[in-house]
Amino acid sequence: MVTASPPRGGAPAAEASARQVAGRRWRSARGVVAAVLAMIVIAVALAALRPSAAAEALDPESPKQDGSRALAEILRRHGTPVTVARSTGDALGAAGPGTVLVVTRTERLTEEDLARLSGVPADVLLVRPTSFALEAFAPQVRRRGPSFEETAEPGCNLPVASLAGTVGFHESETYEVAGAGTACYRTDYGDARLVQVGTGTHTVTVLGSTAPLTNRRLTEEGNAALGMNLAGAGASAVWLAPDLPKAGSGAGQRSLGDLLPFGVKLLILQLLVAVLLVALWRARRLGPVVAEALPVVVRSAETVEGLARLYRAGRARDRASDALRSGARERLVPLLGLPRSSAQDPSAAREIVTAVARRTTYDETYVGAALYGPEPLDDAGLIALTDVLDDLERQVRQS
Repeated sequence: MVTASPPRGGAPAAEASARQVAGRRWRSARGVVAAVLAMIVIAVALAALRPSAAAEALDPESPKQDGSRALAEILRRHGTPVTVARSTGDALGAAGPGTVLVVTRTERLTEEDLARLSGVPADVLLVRPTSFALEAFAPQVRRRGPSFEETAEPGCNLPVASLAGTVGFHESETYEVAGAGTACYRTDYGDARLVQVGTGTHTVTVLGSTAPLTNRRLTEEGNAALGMNLAGAGASAVWLAPDLPKAGSGAGQRSLGDLLPFGVKLLILQLLVAVLLVALWRARRLGPVVAEALPVVVRSAETVEGLARLYRAGRARDRASDALRSGARERLVPLLGLPRSSAQDPSAAREIVTAVARRTTYDETYVGAALYGPEPLDDAGLIALTDVLDDLERQVRQS
């Protein structure tokens, strides 16, 4: 029996089938590919738009555009000594009553550093601090979000701000004060770019932008005046520009769960609850089978064609050939005078093959290969099997 297609014309058909399969796979996967590409583009755009902070940013000894050497020199020329500290110990040793401690790059400070600095007797100026630094120095101040307005008016009675006037902040963080405190340079939503609070022993001023202190922006609007008023408010200034801490110095022996903020833990819990609810919603309910009428009538030809397309899409020639042979045996058994149960009984295979061979022109080997043989090698072989089974059934009916 022939179960493979003839060689002629096979290559073009195979190429066409491969192109069709590739096209179906691309159509099913293009949505996922587009989503991944969109995420990559967004990530690259955010990384490109995010301002990068150089190692010398806000360094009072750096002449670069993002350094603060110009402001430090202006303070010295106006009689305010500026001491540059590179570590927490140096800053604590130089800062005393009547001194303004300017703290920049708070992301480089460990929790131990922040705890030690929070008790300093000098007034403190925090320049765009982290949330951990705010919690240590001014727990009543909370970060609200970024603002991208170029300039802003003081809008408060704080002398250091009202004397400076309009200031060019550009990109800045905003804050709110819970309790006593002064808020200046507010946004349209009421959040402030500059806040000052008192803690009993000293005052803490929080500046949400680095622009007024940098060499590049110092000459804009009232930036120089604001920087001098803030950093030069005391008899001297101690500028803490900390070096990078040693690797692992801020983590200690804490686990990953200890390092995760509470908000991240709460988000993970919410995601777990959402996944559980979706699983319960989509879960299959086990119960007895309920027979109900179909909403529409499906023609048998459409059902057969649909199953055939599914078999072809899955390349399930084994299942398709089994279905063809099983149906042929179901139709042949009554014609041969055998019980219907023998059609799917493997022990009755020999009897069925012999009975069919006697009533057709084929021998038992050919009939056995047609009714119980292996799966076809390709789609053409499956079509050839269909023709053979139809011929067997036709000859049995006519015998």
